[in-house]
Amino acid sequence: MVGWILPTTRPASFKYFETSREIIRLAVMLYIWFPLSLRNVEDLLHERGIDVSHETVRYWWNRFGPVFASEIRRKRVQ
Repeated sequence: MVGWILPTTRPASFKYFETSREIIRLAVMLYIWFPLSLRNVEDLLHERGIDVSHETVRYWWNRFGPVFASEIRRKRVQ
C-alpha cells in the first residue's frame, strides 16, 4: 500500500471492536478507493488470511466511512 494515506481516527472509536483498527481501516479504504463490491472486499481480505463477512465490511463502512472521508477531505484542503 505504497502511497496510501490511511486516515487516523481517535482510538476510542475502535474501543468495542475485537478486530484491529488496521484491518478495519484497510477494509473500509479498499471499499472507498476502488470500485469494489462488499463481497469483493471480503474476498480480497480472505486471500490475505482475514476472515470477515461482507456484512461486517458494510457495518464498518456505515460506522467509519464518514469519519475517514471527512479526514481525507480535511487533509486534502491543507
